[in-house]
Amino acid sequence: MPHPPVLRRRTGAAAAGALALAALGPVAPAHAASYGTPTITLSAGYLSGAVGATGDPAVTVTVAQSGADAGSLGVTASASSRASVAGTGDVTVTGTGATRQLRVAAHARGYADLTIKVTGLGGKSATKTLRFAASAAVQNAPDTRYLTGSSDSSAAVDAGDGYAVVADDESNTLRLYDRSSSGAPVRTWDVASALGVSKEIDIEGAARVGDTVYWTGSLGNNKDGEYKADRNTVFTTTVSGSGATTQLTVTGSYKRLRDDLVAWDKANGNRYGFAAGTADGEAPKQIDGFNIEGLEFAPGSTTTAYLGFRAPLVRPEPGGKALIVPVTNFDKVAGSGAKAVIGTPIELDLGGLSIRDIRKNSADQYLIVAGSWAADDNSDPYALYSWDGVAGHAPQKRLDLPTADPGGWEAVVGVPDLNTPGARAQLITDAGRRTCTGTAPRPRTSTTPSGRSPAPPGSRWAADVVPHRLSAARTRSQAVYCGGTAAASARTGPRFSVRMRRSTYSSPATSGGNVATIIWDTSWPTSSDST
Repeated sequence: MPHPPVLRRRTGAAAAGALALAALGPVAPAHAASYGTPTITLSAGYLSGAVGATGDPAVTVTVAQSGADAGSLGVTASASSRASVAGTGDVTVTGTGATRQLRVAAHARGYADLTIKVTGLGGKSATKTLRFAASAAVQNAPDTRYLTGSSDSSAAVDAGDGYAVVADDESNTLRLYDRSSSGAPVRTWDVASALGVSKEIDIEGAARVGDTVYWTGSLGNNKDGEYKADRNTVFTTTVSGSGATTQLTVTGSYKRLRDDLVAWDKANGNRYGFAAGTADGEAPKQIDGFNIEGLEFAPGSTTTAYLGFRAPLVRPEPGGKALIVPVTNFDKVAGSGAKAVIGTPIELDLGGLSIRDIRKNSADQYLIVAGSWAADDNSDPYALYSWDGVAGHAPQKRLDLPTADPGGWEAVVGVPDLNTPGARAQLITDAGRRTCTGTAPRPRTSTTPSGRSPAPPGSRWAADVVPHRLSAARTRSQAVYCGGTAAASARTGPRFSVRMRRSTYSSPATSGGNVATIIWDTSWPTSSDST
């Protein structure tokens, strides 16, 4: 049976399909994209933290892979040398793209090496080791701050906008810190070359007037009773900018203030024993020694500065008074090298304690940190006093500072209006070298067998002072750095209270230093209800 029309239609369809395939060409096999090996960079090879803390610093992780978008790369912790301190699940990575932020939540005091892994496309990866060190648990962790890079902070001045410049009595480096954040200094200035010194100045006091910051060394012998000329230094720095943009320039110095003080005391009958206290072989931290730790200007003055003495006491016996010696031309002494003109000394009853720092505000309200002439840690009492700066007016004891924690109370950053409810002031401590993260302290320049610095604890930010009225007062403190955790409480009196929030951590940076934060809430009576 003939069916030519149908046959023709099918043949035509087949021909059309063949033409379509020919137009498309042969099908090529799929090829995998070419990816390079990923790269991973850490902003720091070390990170520190504390158990239960929420304000620990972060490490910036930068990743890349040729042929791949950085957002497609994964960053995780793949291994830990000591999961009991911090495991892989304790590492948090945030952010997208080429830059991520990595934080570690500590479980226990100690060290751990964490392997940080970037996983790229094509099954390729790379790793870096992050060395982590943690201190023991702290109270009120959300309020803690961690400031690294120095373990012997000794003086501080407000730089504005929530920043402070901090000195260290074991180096000649000034450091700018963000007082609200954890981490390393924003800027540093080594003033040694500008001052022509090669050894430590032993910076112990600072005061700011306008754009000039005045700094003083202890002026005393070293701990072995040896005279070191560089410690007999006062100097000035000029401030430009504020906050994070602060810059310091050394502008003046004087290296004979100790000599002027000794000569003045000799001319006045050796009343304070300055010549004996500075004699060869005399250590400075004795009840009759010679050691300056406080510096602040007199009420309403930009020329007369108060030198606050840690030693001697007056008289040099238990219960003696603290000594302030005014220098009436201190602006010219430190600024242009003029010989010191000494004013009438002031003796203060601080309950047998001496001056560790003195600071005032623009309303001439002073805070004095009082401590033992001998204490290098918190083994002896410390107290906080307020004062109006007027000779003959007695300071008022506001509270006993907690002594259960490592380190000695050392400095006041700034003084708020002490009569304003909610005002806050920061203190700082010098914790020096302590056993922390389970490792005994070593000299600051040494390293452990693993290559880590020994990570001694360091200065602790302190004391957000908040006046408020409570019927009873308590101080709650916690020893966190050395030897684990211990809690203690003590009454401070019926009219004001202290709530202490403290955290610490080790910083295995090459400087061997570490700063930890203490935040306080302290209330005290106003002038109308003080006892």
